[in-house]
Amino acid sequence: MHLDHFTIRTRDIAGTRDFFRTVFDLQDGERPQAIKRIPGHWLYTDGQPLVHIIGTQGYGIDHAAEAIDHVGFRIEGYGAFRQKLERLGIRYSTMDLEELQERRLFFRAPGGPLLEAVFSEPVPQETHHDFH
Repeated sequence: MHLDHFTIRTRDIAGTRDFFRTVFDLQDGERPQAIKRIPGHWLYTDGQPLVHIIGTQGYGIDHAAEAIDHVGFRIEGYGAFRQKLERLGIRYSTMDLEELQERRLFFRAPGGPLLEAVFSEPVPQETHHDFH
């Protein structure tokens, strides 16, 4: 397992992008089509996306105006990990990104921090986003 990415939620998308590009020499890169409805950017290092930046309005479900939104861990064994979450009674949601050949599980740690498990696995054709 290793850190896959972290996501920053901000009102200042452009300023945050420029900051990470300048300070850490990150480059703008592609985002999957499935998430382009969310304003933001993916910043890359060594050909891999490391920092995801998404917009916030600062109210409603986006009550935290500036925050680390979630942290993603790249691990192996999608099916076994999903079964483990179910066995432990941990609620999760799924996201399959076919164009990246990645499957993702989102769940919360005690106290509320959002975590994402990212798996490099082929996406079955019959999948969709769901919540458990």
